[in-house]
Amino acid sequence: MKRRDLITLAIVAILIGGGLALWLAPEEGLRPAPEVSFQTLDGRTLSMEGLRGQPVLLTFWATNCPSCVREIPHLAELHERYQAQGLKVIGIAMSYDRRDHVEEMVRAREIPYTIAHDTNDAAALAFGQIRLTPTSFLISPQGRIVYQKLGDIDWSLVERNLERWLG
Repeated sequence: MKRRDLITLAIVAILIGGGLALWLAPEEGLRPAPEVSFQTLDGRTLSMEGLRGQPVLLTFWATNCPSCVREIPHLAELHERYQAQGLKVIGIAMSYDRRDHVEEMVRAREIPYTIAHDTNDAAALAFGQIRLTPTSFLISPQGRIVYQKLGDIDWSLVERNLERWLG
């Protein structure tokens, strides 16, 4: 075989091997959720460690983000549908969002799920220096990130995972 053919064959083998490795990757996700705590608007402290054992849909959002506001009804619907089975939906408002704006949005939109305000950027930094919204994470009951998305959430993918975890 020619050297070029061997190199091509090696590259193809690497690509196939990498694809197979991803296909066979554990369902629990590719990386663990960071160990971070944050304070909710009602004064409770939540930690990712304390949420282990239940699925979490966490979204970083801002009151001036049209996509974030559009996803509120979907998040509320998932919260209402799966809350009794253990789903925790959490919206984390960005540090640059004023608290009074966040509180007004929660009142005006009657947001039923947990809202936190990341006043010191600790959560945004822990989840990968989040600056753009919405950025969402679906976290398995085992505490592993199985889905991460900047922009509109793939609701069918989220629901498939929730059905698998919650029945």
